[in-house]
Amino acid sequence: MRVSDLGRWTHPETILVATDLSDLDHLMPFAFEQAGETGARLILLHALPLSSIFNADADGMPHYDTAEAIETAQQMLWPWCEAAAGRGIRCDAMVREGNPIEQIEAAAHNFQPDRLLLGTRSRSKLSKLLLGSVAEQVLRSVYLPVITVGPEAHLQVGRDAQRVVLHATTLRETSRPSAALACKVAATQNAKLILLHVLPPIEVMRRRGMPTGLDSAAMAELRVLAEETGAGCCSAVEPIVAHGSPFIEILSLAAELHAGLIILGATHRLAFENLTRESTIHRVLSHARCPVLTLREPQALPEEALANTAVAHG
Repeated sequence: MRVSDLGRWTHPETILVATDLSDLDHLMPFAFEQAGETGARLILLHALPLSSIFNADADGMPHYDTAEAIETAQQMLWPWCEAAAGRGIRCDAMVREGNPIEQIEAAAHNFQPDRLLLGTRSRSKLSKLLLGSVAEQVLRSVYLPVITVGPEAHLQVGRDAQRVVLHATTLRETSRPSAALACKVAATQNAKLILLHVLPPIEVMRRRGMPTGLDSAAMAELRVLAEETGAGCCSAVEPIVAHGSPFIEILSLAAELHAGLIILGATHRLAFENLTRESTIHRVLSHARCPVLTLREPQALPEEALANTAVAHG
C-alpha cells in the first residue's frame, strides 16, 4: 500500500454508493455525512437483476421491460441527488442492468472511487443473505475501503464525547495496511483508535500452557503495532486483547465504547465460503451498531488488479 492510497482513502474525492433502493432511507444519511465531512462527490448506483425486470402482459405472459424498470429506479434515485445538491454535495445517479456484484465491480473499475458504501435496511433472512453474498464478495474483490451500513447501524448523535474507532486485527503482516488506514481515519476524525486482537478462550490457552491476557505474546505484538501505528498518524492508540469468539468480542467492545466505526481486514475466500452466514465478517456486518469499514488484505489481490490500480492512480 502506498502513502497516496492512504491519503485518497482518508479524504475521498469520490464515493460510490451501491443501493438496492429499499435501503435508501437508511443508507443515504451516512453517505451525506461522509460526503459532507470530506467534500466527496457521490455516485449512486443501482444494479437491476434480470429477474426484476420481467413483467406479465395482458395475457399473463412474461415480457422483458428494461426501460420501465430503469425509469422507475431513476425516479427513486434522483430525489436523493436533489437532496445532496441542497447540502452542497455533488451527486450523480446511474442504473445498470445485470448482476449486482459484477456491476459494482465494473463501476469501481470505471470510476475509480476512493471509497465504496453499501447497505441494507431490512432485517429479513433474505436481505441478510444478500448482505453476506454481495457485500462480502465485493469487499474481497476490490482494493479500496468498503463501508457497509448494516440493518442495526445508526448515526451517532451528540459528538461531545470523544469519538472511537475500533480496529480488529489478526496481527498478520498483511494486516498492516488496514491498521495504518484505521489510524489515519481516527486521526482525521479526531478519534481514539482501539486496536483489538481476539485470542482463543482462556481455558483453551491455559490447557496449552500459553500465557493469556496482558501477558500473552499477542499483547506484546499489539503494543508494538500500536506504537508503530500511532507514530505514523499522531493519534491516541490503545491496544486491547480479549478471549473468546471474535465476532462477539468485536461487537461487544464496539457497543461498550460507543464506537463510531469498526475497521476490519478482509482475506480472500472461496466463493462458497463468501456465502456462509457463519463468517466473522458477515456476523459483524449484520449486527454492528455502527458502519463497518473493510479493506482487502493486499496479498489476495491478483497481480493484474494491482497493475490496473497502479496505472489508474500512479
